[in-house]
Amino acid sequence: MNLYDTARSEVVPFEPGPIASMYVCGITPYDATHLGHALTYLTFDLVIRRLEDLGHEVRMVRNITDVDDSILSKARELGIDYLELAAREMDHFRADLAALDLRPAWSEPTATGSIDAMLDLIGRLETKGHTYTVEGTTFFDVSTWDAFGSITGFDDATMRTFAAERGGNPDDPRLRNPLDFVLWQASADDEPSWDSPFGPGRPGWHIECSAMAMAALGETIDLHGGGNDLTFPHHECEAAQSEAANGQPFARHWMHVGMVAYEGTKMSKSLGNLVFVRNLRHMHDPRAIRLALMAHHYRAGFEWFDYDIDDAITRLGRLVTAARRSKGPNPAPTLAAVRAALDDDLDTVAARDALDLLASGILSGAGDDPTAAAGLANAAALLGIRLDATLPESWSRTT
Repeated sequence: MNLYDTARSEVVPFEPGPIASMYVCGITPYDATHLGHALTYLTFDLVIRRLEDLGHEVRMVRNITDVDDSILSKARELGIDYLELAAREMDHFRADLAALDLRPAWSEPTATGSIDAMLDLIGRLETKGHTYTVEGTTFFDVSTWDAFGSITGFDDATMRTFAAERGGNPDDPRLRNPLDFVLWQASADDEPSWDSPFGPGRPGWHIECSAMAMAALGETIDLHGGGNDLTFPHHECEAAQSEAANGQPFARHWMHVGMVAYEGTKMSKSLGNLVFVRNLRHMHDPRAIRLALMAHHYRAGFEWFDYDIDDAITRLGRLVTAARRSKGPNPAPTLAAVRAALDDDLDTVAARDALDLLASGILSGAGDDPTAAAGLANAAALLGIRLDATLPESWSRTT
């Protein structure tokens, strides 16, 4: 496979060993799964399917951030325990991903279950001189790590802007440098707290993923990724603290997925315009949702319009109908084309077109190969589209 590497800013060969390790940043479970989540996890699902097709065993770890500012704030607003909120939303999240036929995680660690690993990591950073503590909060000192910023390539001004927008506080007067970030912090009176050598409190956001990733997969991961809003500060900080502690590369390959907007406007909780997977899958065949998301390259990001699902439903109907026919063109070139498209930085647009071409040939009566339908089903399965399932009449719009 050839995949774009954020740190190298180019498409490069992705060549893991027989066991491919992958860490995909999971959700903070305080709200429902939206299309941005779906696109991200679908992208890595396709990587997994192709790696398995190539003969690899894939160990994908996806964390659960069940303690951080966002979930604590939401739980406070709802008047419930933060772990109760996390458990409820994780049930919905898993149901949404299962409906989309996304591969389950090999391991799904929780932040609250990984506190000891975080404290050990912070202790190693302290021993090596990368931390300082002010008023009960322990920070990572970015001036001690020359490679800080190397994943994104952003200048200081850009990093400060993104830090302020994405959970940081570069104007905190306690900071030696505006880009220093929290490793451990004192808890508010109504927040969970753990004893630690750095004082009672709770972890910062970035240390959570480093500790969970390394505990499950070791010091160096083959592929690390998530949405491209995580490049800075989250992944930059993860890499800095992990490599400063271990003296080893944290990830061999960094992969990020573009954002999804809704009809011309950025999707956000504050605007109330999130498109939730839960709602879509109750109205439409989840296979059509997969096909609709694959109409766009994963890195580009796109705008979702409500009518986007209509084309996907039509395509799905044609594929299902073609897979029931007794003969058609030779399907071997289609499977080869789908594999080549996935190997070309997950070109899902080309992969969908390859399926459509074979389906059109079958439906037009071209060819007399009795393996055409089975070949179409095999090629579609590589994209996670199962054509052997029954298409409900209410969702069928075959032409």
